[in-house]
Amino acid sequence: MMVSASIERELSAETFPIRDGVFVAVVGPSGAGKDTVIGYARSHFADETRLEFVRRVITRPSDVASEDHDTLADAAFVEAEADGAFAISWQAHGLRYGIPADVDWSVANGRVAVANVSRAIIPSLRERYANLAIVEITASPEVLAERLAMRGRESRGEVLARLARSANVTLSGPGVTSIDNSGPREAAGERFTEVLRKAMAFSDMSGLI
Repeated sequence: MMVSASIERELSAETFPIRDGVFVAVVGPSGAGKDTVIGYARSHFADETRLEFVRRVITRPSDVASEDHDTLADAAFVEAEADGAFAISWQAHGLRYGIPADVDWSVANGRVAVANVSRAIIPSLRERYANLAIVEITASPEVLAERLAMRGRESRGEVLARLARSANVTLSGPGVTSIDNSGPREAAGERFTEVLRKAMAFSDMSGLI
């Protein structure tokens, strides 16, 4: 499920930010369809060895209806975090999230790592990875509200509060691509696959320098 902290210790001797490969950070509000768009690309690039679709670790039971992730209890997550099991970790909505440490090794060896992350950790990602592509998946407020309501995880008040928080977040800085996923998933999925093609081409060139 998670790699040993030895990878983190091995990379700690190197100078950050990590180079050669590309880290593709997929961000956006809940209900925008990040997992759907990532899933489309994963199917499209099923035989592509240069791409790694990162499996997150979350302190929430896995839900086959949404994201396929690894699960840790809160105390076990804190212990793993202290032991260097994660390249990046954060907290949101009462849960803990982690990106396994082997992602650093993948990027350092010229691969393109794709992960669903929080917008709040983008500054940390910029410091950690020299080549960072940020893909913001968006959708109209009406579509977001409908999708969140269909999940049934939150009350109407919690859904409205989540939408209000999302509306106040603006991404800035280099390497940001915005994709509207209000319509058919194929439309957003094709735009996302194009971003990944460019990331792989960049990584190939970086490895030649």
